[in-house]
Amino acid sequence: MPLAERMRPKNLEEFAGQKQVVGKGSLIRSAIEKERIFSMILWGPPGCGKTTLARIIAGKTSSYFVHFSAVLSGIKEIRSVIEKAKDQQRLYRKKTILFVDEIHRFNKAQQDAFLHHVESGLITLIGATTENPSFEVIAPLLSRCRVIVLKTFSQDDIHAIINRTLKDREKGLGNLNLVLSKDALAYLIQIADGDARTALNNLEIAALLLSSERTISDEEKKQHITIKDLESALQKKSLVYDKSGEEHYNLISAFHKSLRGSDPDAALYWLERMLSAGEDPMYLARRMVRFASEDVGNADPQALEVALNAMEAFRFLGPPEGELALAQAAVYLATAPRSNSIYLAYGKIKAIVKDTGTLPVPLHIRNAPTELMKNIGYGKNYKYAHDFKDAYIHQEYLPEKLQNQRYYFPTDRGYEKIIKQRLEKWHSLQQTHS
Repeated sequence: MPLAERMRPKNLEEFAGQKQVVGKGSLIRSAIEKERIFSMILWGPPGCGKTTLARIIAGKTSSYFVHFSAVLSGIKEIRSVIEKAKDQQRLYRKKTILFVDEIHRFNKAQQDAFLHHVESGLITLIGATTENPSFEVIAPLLSRCRVIVLKTFSQDDIHAIINRTLKDREKGLGNLNLVLSKDALAYLIQIADGDARTALNNLEIAALLLSSERTISDEEKKQHITIKDLESALQKKSLVYDKSGEEHYNLISAFHKSLRGSDPDAALYWLERMLSAGEDPMYLARRMVRFASEDVGNADPQALEVALNAMEAFRFLGPPEGELALAQAAVYLATAPRSNSIYLAYGKIKAIVKDTGTLPVPLHIRNAPTELMKNIGYGKNYKYAHDFKDAYIHQEYLPEKLQNQRYYFPTDRGYEKIIKQRLEKWHSLQQTHS
């Protein structure tokens, strides 16, 4: 049996991470402890414990448990499960828990086939999916299930799983007396990218390679696994990269400055350097969203949309397909007209708010929902812009202490040139009215 399968936790005490789902006082833990299991969809990335959690539920309940693969099964198998559930209820007064792995692979007809039986209570459905249930599970079935979101394991969680495996003499690798060097452990955690199954599969490959080279006299000695051993076993070169160290900041700085410097080739290079080294793709997507506002701004308002769409595309597709969307966004941002006018204006505003505190809102732009507010001047003399030519009329909107101040100065680049012309026109009208 593969190492990852042998090391599956048998109870919640052994379950690493996901405290928001299985921690003390959580809904799932209470349901398991009180044996009041409800229909649910476990949604999370690969290797985050969906199947393990379902099996823990199976081991802690007296219900009849059926493990069902959406990849290998169809309508015929679903009907067979329903008949068995009816027998369990009639002959043994047992409820049936149906665990459907990769439920997103079921089509509408297949999901419809057990919808009625979930609704009637004949079966309690536990579905597992890596895809967004909103798109992959039919609405009637989704409305009868609670969606439980599982997250990628943290580095500390993967660390704990690896350590438990190295110490466990019954199911793990404890009998091999393996010791991971600090660099090797960090590398193993890094390339697992939050996937416990991947971490254990990689560890097993390295352990098998080392154990095949051992002699009888070595049995009681510690076997040290270095980063070179892992590279050799996994046929994957470790790039010099520390997500929390200097190299992380060096690479992200190089990426950001390549975007700002209008160099799409360099931007793609640094993007791939970080992705290949195990950087969180969503971190890079967030940095590009930030760049779209900070460095491109209104010179190309579409840049922010491109960056956000790339983030959503990666979330939808995952690696490696989704990486192309990140690359597309990087090239777009690197070649877009740029302006930091919004960044500068917002910085000035933050400083002013900090210095001036809570200045009162001018009376004429306050809302007046009550008669009392109207009587004391709220909303008095407010000019409704749409009542005037071109939907513009000059009036003060800033607190009295800050009136006639300007903070946003658009450039002549890209769409901001149009904004600049518009503001200059309005500013000249202000001068006329004053």
